[in-house]
Amino acid sequence: MQKWMMAVVAAAAIAAVAALARAQEPAKPPAKPDSAQVKADIEKAKKDAGAQWADEEHFFCEAPRADRADEPIIEPTKIFDNVYITGRASTIVYAITTSDGILLLDSGYPNDPETVLLAGLKKLGLDPAQVKDIIVLHGHAGHFGGAAYFQEHYGTHVYVSALDWDLMDRPPQGGGTPPAKPGRDRVITEGQPIVLGDLKVMPFAIPGHTPGAVGVIFPVKDNGKMYMAALYGGLILTPGPISDANLQQYLQSIAHFKDEIKKANVEVELENHPLMDGMAARVEKLRSRKPGDPNPFVISQASYQTFMDVMADCIQVEVDRRKE
Repeated sequence: MQKWMMAVVAAAAIAAVAALARAQEPAKPPAKPDSAQVKADIEKAKKDAGAQWADEEHFFCEAPRADRADEPIIEPTKIFDNVYITGRASTIVYAITTSDGILLLDSGYPNDPETVLLAGLKKLGLDPAQVKDIIVLHGHAGHFGGAAYFQEHYGTHVYVSALDWDLMDRPPQGGGTPPAKPGRDRVITEGQPIVLGDLKVMPFAIPGHTPGAVGVIFPVKDNGKMYMAALYGGLILTPGPISDANLQQYLQSIAHFKDEIKKANVEVELENHPLMDGMAARVEKLRSRKPGDPNPFVISQASYQTFMDVMADCIQVEVDRRKE
């Protein structure tokens, strides 16, 4: 028998053995059905969500998924007089223009600074050299990934909470090559505003996803009219890896931020992981907006409160599932 034929026969034999082994593997047990308590939790979330936040409830309570570094690149878009979005479909960077340059909320993935972030800014007519400050909302690579590039090329200041500066210094789990991280710079402290020109951003601690995650409240302008906006910068997208203690901490963080957005009369809801809040639909409405039409990113104070309630409801679903 020729060598090539022997190789084919051997390969077929190996494949047959592997198939037999798979056939003999015990079937995985079906997922345990939800308890009456969990079903009640989900029904509460659905009721709270109503039609407006139905996608949020479905994502958080029933079909969560992680963000990915290979998501499609979004069309860079101006959403307010002073606020622009760029980045990838599941991980957004916000650029806020001020009287003294540009402030970024997050900086995208480590491999994206030139091809996605800088390209997006330039498409929007924004000069990357005018990026004076970056606020990293939590210390994972998808959020600090471009910060080192801006530090090196433009002297941009980078703000991170003390706890997440420490988190960023730890090697990644699994022993992979660590992403380039910014040099330690400025520290975010709750209640101490971050000011650039005429913009004041108020940060609040929302631990749970990471130890030093922050949410921010800041003003935006639409046709010259001022609104207060907020971004909860430490969303838990997939609760599975989160410890019981951190889930409880996260529930406290949601309640804390909910109180702060109520006090600040916030009516613009933004997310850096817009997988569940209808951002794509809002952007489409914005593009077909006619003079006098409302900005679809302006919801209401009550609607934002409900958005936070549904987040809490779905974390409670996970808490109660773990009790089964």
